[in-house]
Amino acid sequence: MTAQPTEDAADPLVILRDLPEREHEEFLRQYHRAVDAAHNPAGYQQLRRLLHVWSLTAIAAQQPGYYEELAAARAGTAMTVPVTEAIPDWPERVAAARDRR
Repeated sequence: MTAQPTEDAADPLVILRDLPEREHEEFLRQYHRAVDAAHNPAGYQQLRRLLHVWSLTAIAAQQPGYYEELAAARAGTAMTVPVTEAIPDWPERVAAARDRR
């Protein structure tokens, strides 16, 4: 039995397929700008980050209540938890990340 290739979540066609229609125009606007910037090698990482963020957005937007929670976060009415409560070792993680720089 051969392994099936996995789909690349950062593939622009996969992102477009999985994004709600209402997000397509903004994704394509940002994507085209990042592709233009990627002609310069320094801009390549920007393109990779953009595709990663949009792949995560495509996943999140498929979750029930995503847009309602997003609106609540923007309005400042979302129920939130401090990062130090959600991730008990947060200060250590931050310190370790700083040390890696």
